[in-house]
Amino acid sequence: MSQSRIPTLDIRRFTDPSSPADRDAFVAELGDAYREWGFAGIRGHGIGDDRTQGAYDVFQKFFALPEAVKMKYHVPGSGGARGYTPFGVETAKDSKHHDLKEFWHVGREIPDDSKYRDVMPPNLWPEEIEGFREQAYGLYQALDDLGSTVLGALALHIGLPEDWFRDKTDSGNSILRPIHYPPITADDIPNVRAGAHEDINLITLLVGASAAGLEVLSRKGEWVAFTADADTIVVNIGDMLQRLTNHVYPSTTHRVVNPKGETARQPRYSTPFFLHPNPDFLIDVLPSCVTADNPARYPEPITAQGYLEERLREIKLK
Repeated sequence: MSQSRIPTLDIRRFTDPSSPADRDAFVAELGDAYREWGFAGIRGHGIGDDRTQGAYDVFQKFFALPEAVKMKYHVPGSGGARGYTPFGVETAKDSKHHDLKEFWHVGREIPDDSKYRDVMPPNLWPEEIEGFREQAYGLYQALDDLGSTVLGALALHIGLPEDWFRDKTDSGNSILRPIHYPPITADDIPNVRAGAHEDINLITLLVGASAAGLEVLSRKGEWVAFTADADTIVVNIGDMLQRLTNHVYPSTTHRVVNPKGETARQPRYSTPFFLHPNPDFLIDVLPSCVTADNPARYPEPITAQGYLEERLREIKLK
């Protein structure tokens, strides 16, 4: 196990208009971090403890409900798009064993007459937990805004206008996923809390990586533990952005390992936000990311929705 060398950067260097030189340096450092790791920590993001803790409080209350109550919000055949997915369903691609987790999905709130309604169903909200909707969707919107800022910096890094992603993600099929990893009560089980995988989407913003367990696979083939400070949101590249940028930004393999000893008997909670493009966005390699040394790897474009459905089948959610 290597010591963590994954950078953590203060995004205020990018958002503060009074320091343009530092802004340029931030863009360069962020781009370098993603080229090397596909991961970075972001602090100075302005999402306060009251926002994150309020959301975690309602998420933990939901997961503590009886199984029969939680199953009221499970929609069979939906790929877990909204509501509750029970323990033992999701399986990392090419893994023989399911992950040790249960989770809930919150999607974007869109009008019923939206052209995306057929692939973006209405949210479900547990009536048993007071404030769930307000807390969950408040965190959703805060992470959506932060994700747009990070994408703006990355756009500049690869020679695009800062707002290039904005109208391509403003109706994105993005997902907030509160996860509960229950206590592990048996030793030497083959399952892990989350098997080695890459994310499907453009970028993922993880709130709650301050609990140990997240590991990132380095370019050298070493597993690097990344336990962030409590005020840090971990942001990583997903497969859609890897494809769009022709692997300039790699989608790095990561996992959540089982802790040792008595720590394994404790539950773990985390909440990733998977930022997606609009469903009809065409993922086609950006010309600025094609060079003689890095020829286009994907001759055929694919829509974001088509790619999502393909991948959901691979991880046994569809």
